[in-house]
Amino acid sequence: MSLQIGSLTVQMGLALAPMAGITNYPFRLLAKEQGCSLLYSEMISARGLLHNGSRNSSLLYFTDQERPIGFQLFGSDPLIMARAAVKLESLGVDFIDLNLGCPTRKITRNGEGGALMREPGRCSEIFEAVVKAVSCPVTVKLRKGWSEQSVNVVEIAARAEEAGIRAVTVHGRTVEQGYSGRADWDIIRQVKEELTIVVIGNGDVDSPQSAEAMFSDCGCDGVMIGRAARGNPWIFKEILSWLKEGRLPEPPSIDQIIAMSLKHFSLLSELKGEAAAAREMRRHTSWYIRGLPGAAAARQQLIRASNFKETETILHNLYRS
Repeated sequence: MSLQIGSLTVQMGLALAPMAGITNYPFRLLAKEQGCSLLYSEMISARGLLHNGSRNSSLLYFTDQERPIGFQLFGSDPLIMARAAVKLESLGVDFIDLNLGCPTRKITRNGEGGALMREPGRCSEIFEAVVKAVSCPVTVKLRKGWSEQSVNVVEIAARAEEAGIRAVTVHGRTVEQGYSGRADWDIIRQVKEELTIVVIGNGDVDSPQSAEAMFSDCGCDGVMIGRAARGNPWIFKEILSWLKEGRLPEPPSIDQIIAMSLKHFSLLSELKGEAAAAREMRRHTSWYIRGLPGAAAARQQLIRASNFKETETILHNLYRS
């Protein structure tokens, strides 16, 4: 089950959602090793990329092991989006993804991210400007609409295809919903029925069974997993096993969970330095051990961990005593 995004051929349509502060190189690499076929960077400000390039060094870091990889831009000025896309393409990324779905207030109040769902004309201008500026494929991530009273993703997705966008990801919630309530998979199906380009579904996929259901119910070409992958890169391996063989692999053991968490820490230390990695890993490690006995007590200790050794000791004392 492969999909074609412009010149890119992607084996199996399993995508890791771009998540701010989460989907940096270490997180992406671990997902890739577990079978994720399509990776995205954290969202990057087009204006910030052009004016504060050096501050984005860790955001822009990627390796050939992650290919095919797309970098996601957000912004509202077509010219600035196009110039930023050119800069990303020069770094060698495989495709450019446009963020028209972020519901975060600090993004939407500037007319960016999900706020663009209220401006179909501006969306078309951005699509056309970026597609003309680069030679690599351009994709876009959309939401159902700004609100239940303005559901317009089918229209905007059609505009994207007309402008030369090569794939559309649809999150089945409105911008106003944020991450509350249930995702509307029917709207994903409607977009797929309208378009001829690749359509990837997103929202409420948290298990192999729900991934299979989204493929079946929506007819989409790919499925994107976001929050369910936090602390659980194994979800991609599980989905692949379920789809290909109809069975689930053995769940990771406590030793494997600890090892994965510490590998994540090591990779993050190499990227950002140990002190920054320690701060960032407090939440990642909490996600890894979620559901394990003693997880609540471990979290209280982890919030004070300031280096790799302290984190390793906390985990080993709890789970290897």
